[in-house]
Amino acid sequence: MGKAIIFMIFTMSMNMIKAETCKSIDKGPVIPTTPLVIFLEKVQEAALQTYGHKGFDAKLFVDMSLRENLSETVEAFNKLPRIVNGSVSKSDLDGFIGSYLSSPDEDLVYVEPMDFVAEPEGFLPKVKNSEVRAWALEVHSLWKNLSRKVADHVLEKPELYTLLPLKNPVIIPGSRFKEVYYWDSYWVIRGLLAGKMYETAKGIVTNLVSLIDQFGYVLNGARAYYSNRSQPPVLAAMIVDIFNQTGDLDLVRRSLPALLKENHFWNSGIHKVTIQDAQGSNHSLSRYYAMWNKPRPESSTIDSETASVLPNICEKRESYRELASAAESGWDFSSRWMSNESDLTTTSTTSILPVDLNAFLLKMELDIAFLANLVGESSTASHFTEAAQNRQKAINCIFWNAEMGQWLDYWLTNSDTSEDIYKWEDLHQNKKSFASNFVPLWTENSCSDNNITTQKVVQSLMTSGLLQPAGIAMTLSNTGQQWDFPNGWPPLQHIIIEGLLRSGLEEARTLAKDIAIRWLRTNYVTYKKTGAMHEKYDVTKCGAYGGGGEYMPQTGFGWSNGVVLALLEEFGWPEDLKIDC
Repeated sequence: MGKAIIFMIFTMSMNMIKAETCKSIDKGPVIPTTPLVIFLEKVQEAALQTYGHKGFDAKLFVDMSLRENLSETVEAFNKLPRIVNGSVSKSDLDGFIGSYLSSPDEDLVYVEPMDFVAEPEGFLPKVKNSEVRAWALEVHSLWKNLSRKVADHVLEKPELYTLLPLKNPVIIPGSRFKEVYYWDSYWVIRGLLAGKMYETAKGIVTNLVSLIDQFGYVLNGARAYYSNRSQPPVLAAMIVDIFNQTGDLDLVRRSLPALLKENHFWNSGIHKVTIQDAQGSNHSLSRYYAMWNKPRPESSTIDSETASVLPNICEKRESYRELASAAESGWDFSSRWMSNESDLTTTSTTSILPVDLNAFLLKMELDIAFLANLVGESSTASHFTEAAQNRQKAINCIFWNAEMGQWLDYWLTNSDTSEDIYKWEDLHQNKKSFASNFVPLWTENSCSDNNITTQKVVQSLMTSGLLQPAGIAMTLSNTGQQWDFPNGWPPLQHIIIEGLLRSGLEEARTLAKDIAIRWLRTNYVTYKKTGAMHEKYDVTKCGAYGGGGEYMPQTGFGWSNGVVLALLEEFGWPEDLKIDC
């Protein structure tokens, strides 16, 4: 007995030492989630034990809502009989879920978009091919299928739901994604604008602005469990695009204070990094950094299993933060973030200065300057014009690699830092080709530096290996992760295509049109084969949707529809060009 007590004291001491060590290793902030989310994670864990892995979707359980108050529901759950391994029988768990929880489908209800017209006046005038026009109208009609509003019962008792009670109707991505998502919404809006659905687009922006008012930043998505991370910041770009088509200055005025808050979020605290270039000049850049160090609630059982190979709680907490930060990037998951691309636990998102995030922030600063000028806020416009000039210089000093003709992610290491200022070294640029390396094209003056020519970037893209028969691959590594080869994703296709167009170079425009044709063809053929638009596509062959990652391939699909419509608006489709593969 004495030995048992001594061992117990020793174990407790070791755990305290481990916990203390964790404090020194994982220094980032943690924004706590809600008691409801914590409880639903326990239901998720019990469901996996009971139902098994086959067909299991962890997200479903944290999207459920309560029929009764939380304390009563928790009490009933704790009283469920447990069998030998601690699990609950299928009949008991089925009974509990049926009595105490509701399906997520009941929280967002269908709503007819107020500005939907089956064939809007002036719709895609450059599309001359009747077959392509018929398809485009079908894609446009999908906005009706994806339109939702928060149900009245959620607005009345929000404490019973993980869904956030947004006031305006939303466009959801589709399938398992039953709530609005941040960066998805930019390409949704591009598609809505092509279909003249201006009020729906404005409503989406107003919802996202309300999240900044409440939390200080736009959440990854409109769920309580997303409150500790954001997503690529493209809200300002949405507002600029809406203004350019509607001239709505009131929307600009109402949104500008929120944009200033969001800009501060990305340029302060843990997101901000100071780095000194080879000439000794200091630059401020930003990184993804989730405010969370536990399993992501929507994937809690998956993250726990991923981290189970790690030896202690300290390393697990670090891994959980890195996985959540990768989710903040939108690229969840990819070898881009891994030091060992065959091992997801080597994800190191917070140790990377990402090219794309800083290009998005450059565009944000340029967009804020533009919007501030519109409403007569000249000092704000001047401030953000200067901020954009500084970031442009930083992007070209830290990320540009003349030899490759690409902007490259930069890995931060403890050895190159002094007093919280990192010192740039060439060997820390990631020399692998990723689609994100070309995102700076999207900001119109990224090639204004004499040493950076659009021709060089175009040539680099063409020879990188990323350009495939059906579009641009995200990476060249086939790891089974969904943001790796052979998958191509709609937002990156559009960003690169539009970036090439903005350069004004004829060679770049020709390449942009070629990529657009490849992408439109694979979307069309896959749609005809499956009857659906898909979240991602296998770009190695025309007419194939993508796979990989931690969930089944999804259909719907918000940003895929938006990119197709935006590309058809830009390029059209001539009568004599075939659309089949």
